Amino acid sequence: MRIIVTGGGTGGHIYPAIAIADKFREMEEDCQVLYLGNKKGIESEVVPKAGYEFRLVDARWFARKKPLELIKTGMTVLKGVMQAKKIMKEFNPDVVIGTGGYVCFPVILAAKLFGAKAYIHEQNAFPGMANKKLEPYVEKIFLGFEAGGKYFKNREKLVASGNPVRKSFFDLDKGIARDKIGISKEDFVIFTFGGSLGAEKINEAVYELAKEINGKEGTTLVFGTGKWYFQDVLDKFREEGLTICDNIRVKDYIDNMDSYLTGADVVVSRAGALSVAETTVCGKASILIPSPNVTGNHQFYNAKAVSDKGGAILIEEKDFSADRLKQEIYRLRENPEEIERLSEASKEAAPLRALEIIYETIKADLRK
Repeated sequence: MRIIVTGGGTGGHIYPAIAIADKFREMEEDCQVLYLGNKKGIESEVVPKAGYEFRLVDARWFARKKPLELIKTGMTVLKGVMQAKKIMKEFNPDVVIGTGGYVCFPVILAAKLFGAKAYIHEQNAFPGMANKKLEPYVEKIFLGFEAGGKYFKNREKLVASGNPVRKSFFDLDKGIARDKIGISKEDFVIFTFGGSLGAEKINEAVYELAKEINGKEGTTLVFGTGKWYFQDVLDKFREEGLTICDNIRVKDYIDNMDSYLTGADVVVSRAGALSVAETTVCGKASILIPSPNVTGNHQFYNAKAVSDKGGAILIEEKDFSADRLKQEIYRLRENPEEIERLSEASKEAAPLRALEIIYETIKADLRK
């Protein structure tokens, strides 16, 4: 089998594509995979590290209210379609799978023109515009959250799969994970992150928490700042004359997310679809602060799907502060039974069969 996967921009689109590719390669001995992405996303760095051949396709965001920008987008997309179609003539894929990001648009259109079966996966409870526009050109639409289905017209194409998570997130033991990342098995571990680029409001609150627990034995804070805010956080420590002690780890980007999630006691993060899926697969108690600056407020609904099942503490950004964060963290630290309850409910909310559903559905289509 020969498959093309595509998804770009942020890890929330890229890692699900890699997870799907991994599943097909695991199940199909002769499977060949090609990843198509865009040079402006982080996929050009991430995908080769995952062991997949990577090719570039032109793509551009949609600017509906700016006519000149819309013309530029149209020209770029047309160029991307021609590039992707040329690659498909060389690679001859059986299947093309898109997981979001504007690079998916030209690739899926090219798949339709080429004649390969095309599929998209929508991670969020509120679909992105590109995926909604691509509905007519695909065989099936896989849904990370079943609620997202109401925004598509053809119900027969919808498959509630859940969000695909890489196999490594299922396999790690908490003690082994802590050995890998060099954290004591006895520590209370807080892991915070705001996505690959970061989240300023979360970072501001976590910085205040970090100052308070800096140097205190028995607690470790892994502070994932995101690449945009990493230097700002380091500068704040320096400006306040603070030396960062060993129990505070400030990191711009988390490569081994599986180990850090598995090793944590409590996770503090935005509610991007992939972050929520990975956190729940690892069965972690979490404090979720949805970004209010996303289409359709979809992160709120991502978080609500878990909090409604008792697997997360949902705090809207308007109600979030350093004091509220410290209050919740200290309360959880003193109540391990509460962490256990949240963890069990988190696991119950996890999309444990997402990859199997996606693989089995596509295989069934190919046999028709």
